[in-house]
Amino acid sequence: MDTTQAAPARALHQGEVPIYMETGKAYPRAVKGTFRSLKWWAMTLTLAWWHLAPFLRWDRGPGAPNQAILIDMPGRRAYFLFIEIWPQEVYYLTGILLIAAISLFLMSALAGRVWCGFLCWQTVYTDLFVWVEKAVSGDRSQRIAFDRQPMSVAKFGKKALINLAWAAISAACGIGFTLWFGDAFEQLHDIFTGAASTATYGCIAVIGGFCFLLGGYARERVCVYLCPYSRFQSAMFDEHSLIVTYEAWRGEPGGAARKGQSFEGRGHCVDCRSCVQACPTGIDIRKGNQLACIGCALCIDACDSVMDRYNLPRGLIRYDSSANIEARGKGAKGRFRVIRPRTLIYGGILAVVASVMLFRLVSRPDVDVNVLHERSPLYVQMSDGSIRNGYAYKVLNMKAEDRTFKLSLSGLDGATMDVVGGETKVAQAELRVASDSVGTFRIYVSAPAAALTGKSMVVTFELNGPNRQVRTPTLFAGPEK
Repeated sequence: MDTTQAAPARALHQGEVPIYMETGKAYPRAVKGTFRSLKWWAMTLTLAWWHLAPFLRWDRGPGAPNQAILIDMPGRRAYFLFIEIWPQEVYYLTGILLIAAISLFLMSALAGRVWCGFLCWQTVYTDLFVWVEKAVSGDRSQRIAFDRQPMSVAKFGKKALINLAWAAISAACGIGFTLWFGDAFEQLHDIFTGAASTATYGCIAVIGGFCFLLGGYARERVCVYLCPYSRFQSAMFDEHSLIVTYEAWRGEPGGAARKGQSFEGRGHCVDCRSCVQACPTGIDIRKGNQLACIGCALCIDACDSVMDRYNLPRGLIRYDSSANIEARGKGAKGRFRVIRPRTLIYGGILAVVASVMLFRLVSRPDVDVNVLHERSPLYVQMSDGSIRNGYAYKVLNMKAEDRTFKLSLSGLDGATMDVVGGETKVAQAELRVASDSVGTFRIYVSAPAAALTGKSMVVTFELNGPNRQVRTPTLFAGPEK
């Protein structure tokens, strides 16, 4: 958004203003201060996690991947340190997404759009791309003048350099994404030697392409128009949520002022528009809480530096709750309330979901069984008059060791089992399952026709192993009596 034009009258005195008014590209001015430093630290930590975490190692024993965090698509597993998630446990993903959503709600209730301003990937990469732009073509005023210049060899060269730097960062983003889905060292070697798969290069192109487009050119429009969070984030705020706020009672009536001028009988806002110029979305925080405000608090650093020049108290724009702003306007002392109904509800839901997931992880069995009855035909009547049913019997061995289980039947007198490729006509069979794998067995159960008391009966497979028994009831079909 180009904010070089004269500022419109502030909404505090001129009534309602548009939620967001698009007037062009935003040119955020560089500022220094507490929140700018916090943003640099947040960028460093998030990018370090994104690019370095796949290289962490974790010893899981022979034959198992040693990458600490890995989503193994060919092996259909996900690993996180000592936790191994199988496809049958996809409900853990639901729990993780629910925890992430409730955490975001709680974070918003406590500290407003702190996620958007400091941790969101769009914010992180946009900040990085703007830093590149500043390094090549200068700060805000220089970038505005540079973009307004007619195309020349020098301008084309700088534009090319900026876009090449953006492309390199975007490619690194795409490569970082692929490293979570395979051994990071091998993947990196294959990518740079041309030995990686077409799917890998395609993934890098898609992820990197979106990074380049959204961080380099779309920028604040993503936060305003594409991100759904900006549309409903205010529903998670209340009067005690910390948000970037302008102290109107102290700043108004404001206006231009000279250094050393007395501020007796007037507000402290000098209408310098530093807050607007520092904003990455180009809004005027003096108009109040707005959809386009991402809560980065750079306007606070900008305003504080101006207050210092005029020897005025800092905090004309501050990270505080509307209740505290109002209290200070009346001469009272504000306080931050963490415990309130909204935070208790979010915190309670988060605690319940996290506790359920933790209990499930701690108590999860190392053996699971899945039985599928053959559907066509449901049964076969043999030449000796007995009835036979077919089953696909799957045993998930979640331990890193080969195991032997004993399988027996109950609920059907005289029933015997035939294990394809193994034992036949037995009441109890031995099933050997390799370590950390799924053993699939084709089993036929035969029973005398006289043992059936109806069209179908319930038969129970009993799998017995070391300190583990799994009983799986299923259907045994036969002819009508």
